[in-house]
Amino acid sequence: MSAADTTTPATLPPPRQAPPPGGTRQPRGKRTSGGAGTPWLLLAPCLVILALVMGYPLVRLVTLSFQKFGQSQLWGFQPAESVGFDNFTEVLGDGEFWQVVLRTIVFAAGSVIFTMVLGMLVALLLQRVSGWVKTLINIALVASWGMPVIVATTVFKWLFDADYGILNALLSRLPGVDLIGHNWFASGPEGLAVIMLLVIWGAVPFVVITLSAGLTQVPKELEEAARLDGAGAWGVFRYVTLPILKPIIVMLTTLSVIWDMGVFPQVFVMRNGHPEAEFQLLTTYSYDRAFVVNDYAQGSAIALITVVLLLGVVAVYMRQMLKIGDVE
Repeated sequence: MSAADTTTPATLPPPRQAPPPGGTRQPRGKRTSGGAGTPWLLLAPCLVILALVMGYPLVRLVTLSFQKFGQSQLWGFQPAESVGFDNFTEVLGDGEFWQVVLRTIVFAAGSVIFTMVLGMLVALLLQRVSGWVKTLINIALVASWGMPVIVATTVFKWLFDADYGILNALLSRLPGVDLIGHNWFASGPEGLAVIMLLVIWGAVPFVVITLSAGLTQVPKELEEAARLDGAGAWGVFRYVTLPILKPIIVMLTTLSVIWDMGVFPQVFVMRNGHPEAEFQLLTTYSYDRAFVVNDYAQGSAIALITVVLLLGVVAVYMRQMLKIGDVE
């Protein structure tokens, strides 16, 4: 065998692949247009409006909460004095304030739970009725949702009136029930239950419409596959429908908590502008401290504490949405 036969053959390079049709392939993750400032440019009008509408009131609220500010300061007879955290110390050390906080949390939690459960049931029901029935229900939902809060509150005041309320008359027709002349607002729990019902009535349409839109995105193939695997109606809802609707449910729950903790006109109008102690929520309690007791600094401190509590709810919402985004 010759030396030429023992040499290692040269390795040929792999053939060069032709570029894909349509031009040069762009590397992944590289933006071809726009820049980092484009989102901020698009958000600028909204941010400017928020700064103009909410900026000054929020700054003024924070400033007042750290001052001594009553009627004398309001009319200019005395200058406003900085008192540091005295307003917050006095508010947080007041037992009545914590009763109001607990009442507000219970009221908001009950309103949110019943709103979400009832809204989900109605949204699921709308998927199983005929087209004209669904149209009629949607019209009724939009009409009730579009009703002004003051009008809805006035209607509920008439429904639950002790002397002329239609609800007492209808319930008294049931065997063994006598509610003629019954005052639903004689006690705090019953009165707040009526106000909670008013809040739920106004909030359910938004939840139903939003969940109905989300239910249209649930693939029918997944539901059919779950049924073939032996899952019942509850199993399909729990393992197929609910996970797909989770981002919408988290969003609706967070918005409902924020709205229900900020309930003011329903309580204020229902109690003729003077809510009793057992009807006080954080919003009405802050209003009373500021404009009834004329202690604007304490009222601002209570309002600022309410804002901090709501920011905690928003933080939980953002954390949940980020976890959902990581899973996807």
